[in-house]
Amino acid sequence: MHAIIGLWRWRHNPLRRTTDLVEAWLALAALLLVLVGAPLVGAVVGASAQEALLRSVREQREDRQQVAATVVRKLSRGPLAPDPETSSARDTRSRVVADWTAPDGTPRHGTVIAALKSPRPGDHFPLWTDLHGGIVGRPLDSATAATHAVLAGFGAAVLSAGLVAGARRLIVGHMIRRRHARWDQAWDKAGPDWGKAGTGS
Repeated sequence: MHAIIGLWRWRHNPLRRTTDLVEAWLALAALLLVLVGAPLVGAVVGASAQEALLRSVREQREDRQQVAATVVRKLSRGPLAPDPETSSARDTRSRVVADWTAPDGTPRHGTVIAALKSPRPGDHFPLWTDLHGGIVGRPLDSATAATHAVLAGFGAAVLSAGLVAGARRLIVGHMIRRRHARWDQAWDKAGPDWGKAGTGS
């Protein structure tokens, strides 16, 4: 709004300098880029991120299977690697030795983290594996992918707006420094006698 008012104010003003008009147009261009360009960049980045994330979701769903594992024995409590996709507390997960069958039918045995508070031998729990029975993380779900895409788009829009505002400030700052340099040159030309009677006559 300030940019539009600035342009209107300088339209027919006899004191208008070229730099005043350039600054007003620059402010208007920056405003339009922030209001139109930044959201457009955010939308494009968000759509691209969502497409890539949904492709990853599909690939993970094809490559990962949930199988039923059976607790053989509980291990002493050690450092746990919590799943970043869940909000499970530390005391609801335990390290256990377990048996499970891979999706390709191969029997597997190993140490895993079970989503059980007090596991006992024979307890069953879900376990995500690859097609050969190797332990993998839970696949990304569509809602989480969409959230990440929205955050990516919002971040891109904010970054774009910040870059436009920063570029405008740099250009205006450069123009002001040049204007001050010209004023200094004009004062130097006027000399120390400026304002005295008979100067310049």
